Amino acid sequence: MSYLVISTSLREGSRSKIMAKVLAESVKDSEFFDLQNNPLPMCDGDKCYDLPEVIDFRKKVKNAKGIIMAIPIYNFNVSSGAKNVIELGGKMLYDKVFGFICAAGGKSSYMSVMSFANSLMIDYRCIIIPKFVYALKNDFDGNKITSPEIKQRISELGKDLIRISEALS
Repeated sequence: MSYLVISTSLREGSRSKIMAKVLAESVKDSEFFDLQNNPLPMCDGDKCYDLPEVIDFRKKVKNAKGIIMAIPIYNFNVSSGAKNVIELGGKMLYDKVFGFICAAGGKSSYMSVMSFANSLMIDYRCIIIPKFVYALKNDFDGNKITSPEIKQRISELGKDLIRISEALS
């Protein structure tokens, strides 16, 4: 089993994807899954679950010790790509340790991931890492993270992912 880092942004130059890559590179035995390079169909609640790319994705989720989702925040909520990952993952998500990396345009959306986290806790009995990364545009210069605090939080999230997943296994 490995750790799964899922980048849910579909935007070129995605800041959440930049942070996800940094985390994936720092966590031994992690797999980076990018929706830009591995498109998944929108969940239709029916035939989508039989598609090869969805079957493969669900196996990755099932086999993951823990999952970090990198999510862009749009209009005070998580992206549709992030929501779709949960719909397609379905029962494979049960009892997983989850963490979040978020990128947003403004500081007022920092609680946007909480309804998403509540759904994972209630519907799938997931354990949510109580500290997540939330970054703004000024924490970057192009495709590089410039904020020491964001770099530190990414490092801490990776360590917490391993620590909590191992403690619960």
